[in-house]
Amino acid sequence: MQIAAGIITVSDRVARGEYDDLGGPALREAAEKNGWRILAEAVVPDDLGKIQDALRSFATQGCGLILTTGGTGIAPRDVTPEAIRGVMRVEIPGFGETMRAESLKITPHAILSRSLAAVVDHALVLALPGKPSGAVECLSFVTKAIPHAVKLAMGVPASC
Repeated sequence: MQIAAGIITVSDRVARGEYDDLGGPALREAAEKNGWRILAEAVVPDDLGKIQDALRSFATQGCGLILTTGGTGIAPRDVTPEAIRGVMRVEIPGFGETMRAESLKITPHAILSRSLAAVVDHALVLALPGKPSGAVECLSFVTKAIPHAVKLAMGVPASC
């Protein structure tokens, strides 16, 4: 089963055109290296409703995997985890725990990360850091679990 993926960059500055999107393209490259097909991409500001609209839209378009980059820190505008939790069916704590544990081996600032995974509609959603290297590293820490999680989120029997 080939995974259809969507990538959402969450950033006020990128959405306003003040800053180039570096996280989205970095995740696109990583996703393509994993053989995943990019079905949709978007840039949205750090806005709860706009993040949720993009998540639902991507799930409706058939994305089995949605990667977000940005908004997982503790700054006042970092609301990506709250947006996901507002529309999720279930959270999958092991993804966030693994990303933080592995990231702590690289930087002490990983303890501030609120990266997570959840199921929204029938899509696996991963909230990754905004820093491109951090997003790609965190994705690499959980890549092996993604195909099985996507199948389960989509309702494909585990034996397939």
